[in-house]
Amino acid sequence: MSDKVKEQGSIPVSKVQRAAKFISTGAKVGGNYVKHYAKKMVNPSLNREELHQDNASDIYNSLSELKGSALKVAQMMSMDKNLLPRAYQDKFTMAQYSAPPLSYPLVVKTFQKYFQKTPDQLFDTFTRAAVNAASIGQVHQASKGDKIFAVKIQYPGIGQSVSSDLKLVKPIALRILNMNAQELDHYMQEVEERLLEETDYLLEVQRSREISEACAHIPNIRFPKYYDSLSSERIITMDWIEGKHIKEWMDTQPSQEARNKVGQALWDFYHHQVHHLNQVHADPHPGNFIITENDTLGIIDFGCVKVIPKDFYTGYFSLIKRDLLISEAELNQIFFDLEFISDKDSDAEKAYFSAVFSEMIALLGTPFHVAKFDFSDNEFFNAIFQLGDRIANDKMFKKSNQARGSRHGLYVNRTYFGIYNLLNQLRAEVVTTKPAWLS
Repeated sequence: MSDKVKEQGSIPVSKVQRAAKFISTGAKVGGNYVKHYAKKMVNPSLNREELHQDNASDIYNSLSELKGSALKVAQMMSMDKNLLPRAYQDKFTMAQYSAPPLSYPLVVKTFQKYFQKTPDQLFDTFTRAAVNAASIGQVHQASKGDKIFAVKIQYPGIGQSVSSDLKLVKPIALRILNMNAQELDHYMQEVEERLLEETDYLLEVQRSREISEACAHIPNIRFPKYYDSLSSERIITMDWIEGKHIKEWMDTQPSQEARNKVGQALWDFYHHQVHHLNQVHADPHPGNFIITENDTLGIIDFGCVKVIPKDFYTGYFSLIKRDLLISEAELNQIFFDLEFISDKDSDAEKAYFSAVFSEMIALLGTPFHVAKFDFSDNEFFNAIFQLGDRIANDKMFKKSNQARGSRHGLYVNRTYFGIYNLLNQLRAEVVTTKPAWLS
């Protein structure tokens, strides 16, 4: 982490303090709109780029001070590149691994609470400055004997503020997202459940071990070992994996062979989870992966895991099949079960939304329809973004008074968008394995 990142000496913890921060942020955003429209009166051709940049900066600065679920939502939105204007994408991406860290005295306070000891009493060495800081916690490097550890420390008060933060962030999210209130409410329950799980570090360690053991046979993957005696509800100690994040690694200009090797490991890791474990590491952003010297992919964070219900899995992936040889009645039932259409819809709405979601899932399923797929193909990604823009601006979609799609699809879609984006960053060509029934 850069030394230039300013540390925080405290985090607003109480509901009153956090609400005040959200209110002041909302006021800044409102002021930016007033300023924008005043300028537009003088210059009618003015676009919204400056407005987006001002809002993105004000919102990110506030959320990065609050940390927790509000900052996590910003991180999630930055991964869905067709959801936000570029100014927000660029700023919110910082939440993935370069948020302002907490100062060392607050780290010491957390250790004293859970171990009745300071880091220096538990370890031989412990970095005073965080080496990595994100939305829920920050990481320090430590050593004991000949072992080097990554120590993840959760920010104070984060677990207790998830529900209230999501209520407070809703007006800001509605303002910058092209989404109605019913749609946002539909997904907020799912987001809240996953975020509450992310603050449970004991659950994270349990899932880390389960998935690591279940995926241990996959070539070119590495998982850290976890240490119970040095971990607690708010602190996780694991092996330090030396290496680079994807962007840093790509800056070294690795060979196509190396990029394909890492990309294949990533694909195989997710393939096994989704199709054999029916649960998935649902936070595939670059900060959660390390590429080692021998081009092995290290997976270093299992905070967000989505358990995929069997009925959702069957319906969702059946739509990805290249030749979907079922009757119209069966297809409509799948759309109904996946909540793309409902009894409230008119015949015209059912036809429209069935067609739209068929097109969307078919596009997402494109890599499954070939033996190998080249993820450096920007045409494929442009098609995804163009479809997203077209749907978001369609009158039929805008006037819909209900949420579309099962809440289980939120993290499954996010996972696949995330994997595809990582593979695109790697410029990798991978063998797109699939279960026999999906071929």
